[in-house]
Amino acid sequence: MVTLDKIYHAAFVLKPVARKTDLIYAPNLSHGNSIYLKTENLQLTGSFKLRGAYYKISQLTKEQREAGIVACSAGNHAQGVALAASRMGIRSVVCMPDGAPISKVEATKALGAEVCLVAGAYDDAYNYACKLQKETGMTFIHPFDDDEVIAGQGTIGLEILDQLADVDAVVCPIGGGGLISGVAYAVKSLNPRVKVYGVQAENAPSMAESLRRGEGVTLDTVETFADGIAVKHPGNTTLSIVREYVDEVFTVSEDEIAAAILALMEKQKLVAEGAGAVGVAAALFGKLPVKDKKVVCVVSGGNIDVNILSRVITRGLIASGRNTTLQIALEDKPGQLLGVSRIVSECGANVTSVHYEPSSVNMAVTSCFITIGMETRDFEQIAEIRRRLTESGFQIVN
Repeated sequence: MVTLDKIYHAAFVLKPVARKTDLIYAPNLSHGNSIYLKTENLQLTGSFKLRGAYYKISQLTKEQREAGIVACSAGNHAQGVALAASRMGIRSVVCMPDGAPISKVEATKALGAEVCLVAGAYDDAYNYACKLQKETGMTFIHPFDDDEVIAGQGTIGLEILDQLADVDAVVCPIGGGGLISGVAYAVKSLNPRVKVYGVQAENAPSMAESLRRGEGVTLDTVETFADGIAVKHPGNTTLSIVREYVDEVFTVSEDEIAAAILALMEKQKLVAEGAGAVGVAAALFGKLPVKDKKVVCVVSGGNIDVNILSRVITRGLIASGRNTTLQIALEDKPGQLLGVSRIVSECGANVTSVHYEPSSVNMAVTSCFITIGMETRDFEQIAEIRRRLTESGFQIVN
């Protein structure tokens, strides 16, 4: 069982390995509350997963170490297992979904693990890892549904209470539930008045659905770029702990996650992956009951693939009203585009692209469509531009 003594023991074992990550006040993200960021994205492997993996492996017997270990992961647990196994001289095989970011796959290899790519999502990699364990006799290091792993993650809760004694709420991402289980157990055991909230991607709400239905739910599919929390089925142990110690679980959209990543980069100079930003997304978009409260959002990881980062930033700009496109029906004659540009300029926006195309067969021969891309300040400015264009007689199609 998970106990407070076990979490304190994990903290002792992890002292030479895991950073006590900074707790940063984030005034630029605070709207009607005080947001603090627990920066696990700055952990040695770029994620909190090092804590649970290292503590679990440190508790293995001599025979288990000699047999080697096998694990499954979307990337962050993989790196924690690889680092811990390498430092302890243990052979490790990590099964990863074939859609895992290349950066996480390569980082896992660089840390000394043998990587086995499995077609499908995390759960498919999990099933294959279980098969390997039975065939080889290696010890399986579960990424979340394990008492020692949960205890290792719980050391984050101890650090938060030490760094901000008057914290009102702690917000954690949820995939399988290992992080929030450990944090919630530690926090609620030491200070029951502190609220603990979980956040999932709305396209991968396995824990939220399981709590709603009162039993463990297996989703048919999970489709989110927050690969670290793309889990079809939560753990049995974690579900039990979450049910007892977590106050509520919320979900956020892909656009809200992207906007949170953008906000963290732009306003806090922090790089977060999708899974690491969901707590901040929930706070930014008013999903949490935390008005006038001191809130700690655990930024659980920063291992985002640079190949998708630009797309995520673009999504974030659109979701926060910083980037938009308008399609306008015009008469195809001189001066029309100038009139549109003048209004956009007077409203303070910046035109980034213009695309011309002829009108459809159902419109006048002398008409056309202009699609304008713009950099904008916020949704209020977009609404002002649309209003001014309409008042000037321009027909906005989309």
